[in-house]
Amino acid sequence: MRHAIDVADLNKSFGAKHVVKDFSLQVREGEIYGFLGPNGSGKTTSIRMICGLLKPDSGHGTCLGYDIRDSTSIKREVGYMTQRFSLWEDLTIRENLDFVARMYGMRDRKDAVSRSLKELNLEKRHDQLAGTLSGGWKQRLALAACMLHRPKLLLLDEPTAGVDPQARRDFWEEIHALAAKGMSVLVSTHYMDEAERCHRLAYIAWGRLLATGTPDEVLHLFPLVTWEVSGPPARLAELNARLKGLRGVSHVTAFGNTLHVTGEDAAALEQAIAVFRNEENIHWHQARPSLEDVFIHLMTSNGEAAQ
Repeated sequence: MRHAIDVADLNKSFGAKHVVKDFSLQVREGEIYGFLGPNGSGKTTSIRMICGLLKPDSGHGTCLGYDIRDSTSIKREVGYMTQRFSLWEDLTIRENLDFVARMYGMRDRKDAVSRSLKELNLEKRHDQLAGTLSGGWKQRLALAACMLHRPKLLLLDEPTAGVDPQARRDFWEEIHALAAKGMSVLVSTHYMDEAERCHRLAYIAWGRLLATGTPDEVLHLFPLVTWEVSGPPARLAELNARLKGLRGVSHVTAFGNTLHVTGEDAAALEQAIAVFRNEENIHWHQARPSLEDVFIHLMTSNGEAAQ
């Protein structure tokens, strides 16, 4: 398959801080690629280099067949949706879209705006001020603005931050419908359920790409073993403190009313937790490691090396 994005060995520094280090990524046409990592990991900087908004210090690559330094050509065929709503709150939905269409210099902007309103189900709200919209409707308007010029690639920077679950679900249905029509999508997210909706994933931390693959491939990158522990909150908090740092325990993470106790060596982990297995009001069972377990493991196992 052809690649919408194909970049290698990108580096970017701001002063003495090396933000992105030897970053390489390939995104196929028609693919939804999830881009994950903690705040400050270099995700946004990487996305901006890919779409020509920021020049790398070194490295090379293409976006939609254009050199990543050819920002003018890339902008014509890319839709970029930022995390923060960046349209005009004192304009109506239609006025916002018409203004964006003018910025793109679209000759058929009236038809393009009407089409975008219809495709994103915004027709009934076309005369509503953007500032009065809920987070979900603002998100839908931002996506409509990105789609006005019929881009081949969507770059979405944490597009569902602060949006309710139903709006997030509706948004992802729209993204999958676009991908089914051949649209390529690179989306950064902190939500594990959204990561599982992607065709492939990349995880970045401290400016370095730590893992790539399908969600299932990423789950099996490491031979992790996870035990799930349930019990009264006070007992779990106490157990959390006692388990951390034990030999064989890589990390302990609270998940609602349970703890996930994870290690790389099954025998060493079982030996570490054996003394706690028969304590009152505590229930243990072996669980399948989740994507979040894998990413937390990546963070903890690579943290010291990055300092």
